[in-house]
Amino acid sequence: MSDNRSVGLVKPQILTFAEDEPMQLESGATLGPVTIAYETYGRLNAARSNAILIVHALSGSAHAAGYHSPEDRKPGWWDECIGPGKAFDTNRYYVICSNVLGSCYGSTGPSSINPATGKPYGLGFPVVTISDMVHAQLKLIDHLGIDQLLCVAGGSMGGMQALEWAARHPQRVKAAIPLATTAQHSPMLIAFSEVGRQAIYADPNWNKGDYYGLGVKPDAGLAVARMVGHITYLSEESMQQKFGRKLRNLEQYGYEFETEFEVESYLKYNGNSFTRRFDANSYLFITKAMDYFDLTQPTGSLAAALANSTAVKFLVVSFTSDWLYPSYHSKRLVSALTAVGADVTYLDIKSSWGHDAFLLEVDTMTNLIDSFLSRLAREENIAVPSPEEADVAGGAENVEATPLAVQAGAAM
Repeated sequence: MSDNRSVGLVKPQILTFAEDEPMQLESGATLGPVTIAYETYGRLNAARSNAILIVHALSGSAHAAGYHSPEDRKPGWWDECIGPGKAFDTNRYYVICSNVLGSCYGSTGPSSINPATGKPYGLGFPVVTISDMVHAQLKLIDHLGIDQLLCVAGGSMGGMQALEWAARHPQRVKAAIPLATTAQHSPMLIAFSEVGRQAIYADPNWNKGDYYGLGVKPDAGLAVARMVGHITYLSEESMQQKFGRKLRNLEQYGYEFETEFEVESYLKYNGNSFTRRFDANSYLFITKAMDYFDLTQPTGSLAAALANSTAVKFLVVSFTSDWLYPSYHSKRLVSALTAVGADVTYLDIKSSWGHDAFLLEVDTMTNLIDSFLSRLAREENIAVPSPEEADVAGGAENVEATPLAVQAGAAM
């Protein structure tokens, strides 16, 4: 059947910068050249005022919506919320999604070639932070010829980036939508990150990060890291509903150390499939960036960090069953925003899906985001792009979305 609400076929794009002068990182190290992978959906209006930046979570990519080829069985990771008539309506907005610095989906990261050695960086890649990721995104927005974004939106680590935009670069964004996120990792969250990293270190194939080209990778360690992380994305209620204590292909206990419970099988499947699409070193660098993120620094006050963000409008969303970033993280953020007089809307949504609710509560998120963006567009007098307006921004190639016939079940 035809999916009339899909952005259709999209083409990955790249921007390379810092070729002559390296990018200065928060740690004091430098990096260059730097490549950022990105995709765009919709049209930029004549005033270049309708651009929305989507920022992804730990294992996400720039492929947020649509399909790369007619043969693709799965669309982009937030396809249910990006497209004509969806939460991020591409008939009205120019939507951009970029892959973060340090990742393995086209942006410069530890698996990229170090021009100084001709070999992958591995652990020679400099430690990057959320601030560094946002600085790279600023280069992309400048390249696209956009002075000010209408909105930056993202969940989990994407929410951290949205907060970084609003706090450190408030003149470049009119609104921020941080979903299921935090202004700083708690000790418990750092502990979970470290367990995942230790699993990778313990894999003999990790070889201190120098495993590229050896024919073997630290897949066992990365799979365990993903299993630990995946547990934190769910909730006890959702796991009970989905798995309970059901056995897999058994009528009674086998009294052996094999995969017996459905939940064990589910975790092993997700861990192993993750190793086929993600890089272990990128996992190390990105989780460390999340642990370093602390919006209260250097003053020690969250309100002080947000004092310059009063012109930015906020939609903050948390979920009742999210135990990775419990609602109190968002409530603390809202209290700080209220204290400085910011325009903030906050909802703590009842959901049984846990941390993943920002991806799974599609109807609720669509209504909420659409309402917020519509209000923002009215207040800022944002013009809807006409079909005659150019689909090319700042000289960057942008492929207009092509309608795509999608077979039933192809997106599962």
